[in-house]
Amino acid sequence: MDREALADFLVRRRAQLKPSDVGLSTGARRRTAGLRREEVAQLAAMSTDYYARLEQQRGPQPSVQMLASLARALRLTPDERDYLHRVSGHSAPDRTVFTDYVHPGMLRVLDRLEDTPAFVVSVLDEVLVQNEPARALLGDASGFEGLERSGIYRWFTAPDEERGRYPRPDHEHRSRVLVASLRAAYGALGEQSRAGDIVRELITRSPEFAALWEVHEVQRRFEDHKVLIHPEIGAIEVDCQALFTEDESQALVVLTAAPGSDAASKLELLRVLGTQRV
Repeated sequence: MDREALADFLVRRRAQLKPSDVGLSTGARRRTAGLRREEVAQLAAMSTDYYARLEQQRGPQPSVQMLASLARALRLTPDERDYLHRVSGHSAPDRTVFTDYVHPGMLRVLDRLEDTPAFVVSVLDEVLVQNEPARALLGDASGFEGLERSGIYRWFTAPDEERGRYPRPDHEHRSRVLVASLRAAYGALGEQSRAGDIVRELITRSPEFAALWEVHEVQRRFEDHKVLIHPEIGAIEVDCQALFTEDESQALVVLTAAPGSDAASKLELLRVLGTQRV
């Protein structure tokens, strides 16, 4: 780990970004030309003290997951992301299978979607970043670790928590869609990937998954229309649009409702209240 190079890189990248680049307001009394340390920490879901120690060359070696968060927060290009890993003492991730990095262009689109739920998801149904309306509607996905980061994994291992967002009549269909999507990822990433880890674990833990896996359905798609259930607002009918990266390893998913509809009113209520209780 090259602490000096890491610290200098973080300071310079932070100074080069404007608040508007990451979806933040400038403010009338702002004195800092670039982002503040606390803003980078907030965007990366880490403590300000931890980030400050990295810039001061006295922090611990960041984990690969922490570096992925920093790359997203600082809107790093793939080359910059690789450099960040190397000066932090890690190998640069394989660009063909590494799914935690979100391209700055995708993040710029997400930053401009303030009034409707939107999030970036990997081929393993791992939510990599989400806006406030998405957190309010679907819950905060930033706290999951390991295999539990995958919504597919949680669907079969924690059904009481995960399936409550969907009407019961839709559960069987969604199970099939998720398994078919995982089968497609498994074929692309290989047996020794995170997809393979999820498959091996679910086969032993979920008879439902094991039975569906044997069907060999292969398809990755997002429903054009779905019903989601918010625990306090109730059922919300939304349309689903997905924008894929060039290699189709990630998708920006946007949930909308017809203007003037009951669902649009409910989404507006979520936007106003954010993650506060209704």
